[in-house]
Amino acid sequence: MHESTLAQWVLKTVLQHSLSEGASRVRVVRGWVAETESLSAESLSFHFAAHARGTSAEGARLQLDLIHVQARCHACLRTYAPEHHLLLCPGCGSTEGELLGRTGLAVTAIEVE
Repeated sequence: MHESTLAQWVLKTVLQHSLSEGASRVRVVRGWVAETESLSAESLSFHFAAHARGTSAEGARLQLDLIHVQARCHACLRTYAPEHHLLLCPGCGSTEGELLGRTGLAVTAIEVE
């Protein structure tokens, strides 16, 4: 999924939550993005700011931490850092593995007024 579309989704979610809480302004949105998603946190922040213009989140900062996800090979049981979504074991070359951490993108906190 493209960063612009994801940023719109984050903004929509943040605005719905902040409105339900009676907030007048969104100041900071915190979250994380897994490195396996091949997304740019900077690009997401840029698109978030662009989509937020004219809303109660205008000027809000999107702060995303990049989290590292390990994988484990089913064939040789080696733990390694996969490249993007490619589960190619550097030890034995097997493509049969599993990710050992969280993947995707999440919002963990919203600071509002």
